[in-house]
Amino acid sequence: MERRTIGATALEVGAIGLGCMPMHWAYSASQQSGETALRTVHAALDAGATLLDTADMYGPFTNELLVGRVLRERRSEAFISTKCGLLVGEQHIVANGRPGYVKRACDASLRRLQTDVIDLYQLHRPDPEVPVEETWGAMAELVSAGKVRALGWCAIGARARRRYGAAAGTGAGMYDATIRQLERVQQVFPVSCVQAELSVWSREALDRLVPWCASRGVGLLAAMPLGNGFLSGTLTPGQGFEPEDVRARHPRFTADMMAANQPIVAGLRRVADRHGATAAQVALAWVLAQGRHVVPVPGTKKARWAVQNAGAAGLRLTAQDLAEITALPGAMGSWD
Repeated sequence: MERRTIGATALEVGAIGLGCMPMHWAYSASQQSGETALRTVHAALDAGATLLDTADMYGPFTNELLVGRVLRERRSEAFISTKCGLLVGEQHIVANGRPGYVKRACDASLRRLQTDVIDLYQLHRPDPEVPVEETWGAMAELVSAGKVRALGWCAIGARARRRYGAAAGTGAGMYDATIRQLERVQQVFPVSCVQAELSVWSREALDRLVPWCASRGVGLLAAMPLGNGFLSGTLTPGQGFEPEDVRARHPRFTADMMAANQPIVAGLRRVADRHGATAAQVALAWVLAQGRHVVPVPGTKKARWAVQNAGAAGLRLTAQDLAEITALPGAMGSWD
């Protein structure tokens, strides 16, 4: 697979990564069996998707434990990205950016991941009760201690948008507040990567965030590049989701909105047919085309999808392809 170099510390990763979250969080009440999940992670690495993106809150903790089982055998082949800063309670998820907690969380992640260093340590969400410079300073100390190689900022999630960015769904300006915070922490320690939603049906990051990262040598990890699976074309309007699946409560995944957004999938399929590819691969190739500093991290539970997603790294869209995708109708329904 093509490799991409991102961040001031020249982090080298496969052009497409693997989002490990769906294996243990947000999509199913029953956690995926260990062996099935392990096969998926191994298949991704075999296909060149070296960046494994996880977080301590996924499970919580079980996702890092799973990735740790893989790292025990293949640490030299993998680039591990994990996150801190969110605590999972019985009914609420709360931010915790206190320096002491951040350091303890890192040590716990290192144990679960069975490694002595984390390649990219991301702040999952700023704590509104703690100056972000204090949180970032504690994370920078982890780099100095040799426990972490580089630092990243996670800017995904509806709550984060509403609290730290412009109003949800406003498009231009959505990441203005995020950029202001990034510029503050850059004064403390370099930001190597920003993780944000970016897909054919969620393009807000293209307005300011993607150019901001490019101009400063900061990588961008594109979260949800397949629109929570919709852009793969494998979901049927009205099919229904498990109650614990985030899509069961998502405005874009009602039967009406899924039907209304089918022209987007149809457009991706038209391009895919010309290349002998799938709609999902075209959607990922479009994300890759947004800049050499952009690395999509599609999440999946299944090995076959991980391999198919990795294959998108070899798909080169033409100027005509990109123009057709740009001209596709905007997504119907609120993203938040």
